[in-house]
Amino acid sequence: MASTTETLPTAAASRASKSVPLLLLLFAASGCSALIYEVVWYQLLQLAIGSTSVSLGILLSAFMGGLCIGSVWFPRWKLQWHPLRVYAALELGIGVLGVLVLFAIPLLMRIYIAAVGLGLPGMLLRGVIAAVCLLPPTILMGASLPAIVRWGQDASNSNPSWWGFLYGGNTAGAVFGCLLAGFYLLRIHNTAFATYAAVGINFAVALIAYLASDASGGPAAAAEEPAGLPSSFAAPEWPVHVTIALSGACALGAEVVWTRLMGYLMGATVYVFSIILAVFLVGLAIGSALGSISLRAVRPKLALGWCQILLCGGIAWSAYMIADSLPYWPINPLLAATPWFTFQLDLARTIWTILPPTILWGASFPLALAAVAKAGDPGRTVGGIYAANTLGAIAGALGVSLILIPWIGTQQSQRLLLIVSGCSALFTLLPAIRETRSVGMTALLILSLGVALRLAIGLDPVPGELIAYGRRMPLNTNQSQILFTAEGRNSSVAISQWYNGAIYVNVNGHVEATTEIYDMKLQRMVGHLPALLHPHPQSVLGIGFGAGVSAGTFTRYPSIEHISVCEIEPVIPPTSTMYFGPQNYRVMLNPKTRIIYDDARHYVLTTRDKFDIIASDPLDVFVKGTAALYSKEYFDAVKSHLNPGGFFTLYVPLYESDEKTVRSELATFLESFPYGTVWANTRDGSGYDMVFLGQDRPLTIDLDQVQERWNSPGYEPARESLREVGIGSLVDLFSTYTGGKSDLGEWTKGSEINTDKDLRLQYIAGWGINSQLEDYIYRQMLRYRKAPQGLFTGSPELVQSQLLAIQTGK
Repeated sequence: MASTTETLPTAAASRASKSVPLLLLLFAASGCSALIYEVVWYQLLQLAIGSTSVSLGILLSAFMGGLCIGSVWFPRWKLQWHPLRVYAALELGIGVLGVLVLFAIPLLMRIYIAAVGLGLPGMLLRGVIAAVCLLPPTILMGASLPAIVRWGQDASNSNPSWWGFLYGGNTAGAVFGCLLAGFYLLRIHNTAFATYAAVGINFAVALIAYLASDASGGPAAAAEEPAGLPSSFAAPEWPVHVTIALSGACALGAEVVWTRLMGYLMGATVYVFSIILAVFLVGLAIGSALGSISLRAVRPKLALGWCQILLCGGIAWSAYMIADSLPYWPINPLLAATPWFTFQLDLARTIWTILPPTILWGASFPLALAAVAKAGDPGRTVGGIYAANTLGAIAGALGVSLILIPWIGTQQSQRLLLIVSGCSALFTLLPAIRETRSVGMTALLILSLGVALRLAIGLDPVPGELIAYGRRMPLNTNQSQILFTAEGRNSSVAISQWYNGAIYVNVNGHVEATTEIYDMKLQRMVGHLPALLHPHPQSVLGIGFGAGVSAGTFTRYPSIEHISVCEIEPVIPPTSTMYFGPQNYRVMLNPKTRIIYDDARHYVLTTRDKFDIIASDPLDVFVKGTAALYSKEYFDAVKSHLNPGGFFTLYVPLYESDEKTVRSELATFLESFPYGTVWANTRDGSGYDMVFLGQDRPLTIDLDQVQERWNSPGYEPARESLREVGIGSLVDLFSTYTGGKSDLGEWTKGSEINTDKDLRLQYIAGWGINSQLEDYIYRQMLRYRKAPQGLFTGSPELVQSQLLAIQTGK
């Protein structure tokens, strides 16, 4: 494309050319602050409205919807201010609103929790909360690109390539913001610190932009129609808008699929998600720069169409890498010496896998801008393309996550995205073919679409071993048989049978429960400990269904009348019932059981029900978002939903964890449950995992009373359930006592308390995911354990026998 430089006075042109690097830097800083806000707001709002796919979809719609509204609304305002002063005002407004949102979210959270209902009213309220928090600042963010390109109307940089460079610079800044938030601001500090850092960037940008407006002179005349832009490509514009919208839909839809699948491969920690997002943004930034550079040499509308054709190959490349290549690389990530080495490996694999298509998506944006560039307001031109791209992105992300994956799975979703990408090219290529009547171009297009269709047909599903074992797949391949896989809206589940006969239920690439004796013992302890200690339990809430073994334990007690189980993924309970029915006593089919499909934290905060027992068996804490089920605020909410004398049990693994993580978990738990105790499950005598037991009063176990219940005929199913996992008596069960606050409080002294404002635990846990310190951590706890004073009462013989069993571990 020919140069589109405006005719300006020499002095103005000179000042404008000197301002280009400054404007790129300012817009990159804007992108940095925007990503910091996005990470912080998503984390805070998920605590309020939940972490289900529907809730995340609402958050995404509100955030990106605000960007879309801003990009369409702002260009309609004919302000007489200098464009840089308008941009400065927008950045100042974003910073002010950033502070307000930080304080508004906790207030709105209280309103939401008090007023939330079920069904459509509850969904509408979630949407209102997200809109009130996110729309005002994101509308201003969306307006910033149209505002800054109006400076191109006054300067020598008024052409689509300049607009593309601005977009690329903004995206490059977003990369830095993503990594800064994930690896420093939230890992070391908290959401308030991260917010103030973003606000500081906004204010600095606003100040510099305002000062630069004085030095750059006043506005110049409106731009003329760019020379060298074929009139046939200037109108009509709708095919370009449709193409860039479909391109945005494919980009965000693919990001949803690939983030999910690569999360299995690399471990679903906060760091992994930061790396994937950063690489995706890097590709967009590189592509935008390359697309902008190429505008002088290509016909933009044709290039945009062929870019979508090439994207068919890019999507196929990433799908092939994820399903057929990366899982079989001879790499054992568990051998990484430090977390930084693991992150480098994850970064290299992510770049290799998803960078090619993201570069093409990035290049599509400046090509679309150039394809519709014409005389008039550049803000309106850029805003229209940006809005179309953003609307498509919203549709792609929501459609794939909420509809396509649960309906047709990730394999078919990628096939559909590839086909849509190829079809989107027709909107810009067919008009050119009709105009030129080029037989060669027609033949090339038909051949390309045929190749794209063949690529789509050839896409393979991800191996079942990847869904089952994730990053441990190289170690576990050929040691088991995958019996079943299913991809749900929130999670994917795989059932595997090892060659020793053990059945495993695996969720998102991680083992959640097995029929191995040491795992069965822990799962049953989560239920039996509180059920035996409570004199007459009637109502139970289970957090997380998993294999259903913990929930099924409560069917063994005659007094229990209601068993509620909160599970975020609907495919898990029926799947576990098929394969773990004998072990979980088919609890899902029990008439006493009610399954609630919701985020556990959201349910606990919003339900008005109270329970005698709450038994929690959530995902491991290193999984992104799970730390919300280990925060002090969440534990306090659990405590408030216990009936007087009620018990709360929490499963805590020692494997794939380090001492700092477990100390933080226990310190946080004891902050809310100062009378809490810890009970160990060992594997061949070595430390393996734990049950934290909490209540609202000092724990006193009357051994005579518990023994009387234990010996009653109605408790025979409970006795049999424990005998199946090697616990033949109450002495055996209570000998797992490991300590309480009076002794382990010394071990946890100085540990970080996991709170809602930082969710620090997910960053600590993600750092120690490769640790193999389970027995070391257990021995450290035993060093601090003292003989429990007053914990056990009853006949002296029973008490002495129990204390001796604790001391000897027998």
